[in-house]
Amino acid sequence: MRTLPQPFTRAVTMISISLLVGCATGSKDTLLPQGGPTMREVYDAHFEKTRQRRTEGARRERGARGPGDAALNLDGWTREAHTEIQHLFPRLPNPDLVLYVFPHISPQGHPVPGYATSFPMYETVEYALPGEAEGW
Repeated sequence: MRTLPQPFTRAVTMISISLLVGCATGSKDTLLPQGGPTMREVYDAHFEKTRQRRTEGARRERGARGPGDAALNLDGWTREAHTEIQHLFPRLPNPDLVLYVFPHISPQGHPVPGYATSFPMYETVEYALPGEAEGW
């Protein structure tokens, strides 16, 4: 059995010890700060801002019409199945990806020129939950 040279063994030992010591320095409090809002507070603040934006938008839209206007256009305010679903559960974006296939020889030995093809990123259409797609 062949042994490793002593300088090599020492170097490996020193590197191993320094890596272990480097991982052990610092406490949990220094690595992960404990201050700041909780996840629940962040969640509540986000949905409070979302609710305020919707309320302000509705007020502005209602304010644009006169209160005594006889010919009110209620297209945006009437409830229909399509508009309910569209507003409550909006479709998430599904971008098209473009793939370029380089020129090559087919398994049968025929030349195939290069071409580009596109396909959707996700196989299925995905919908957002109510209030989830504000930034989209």
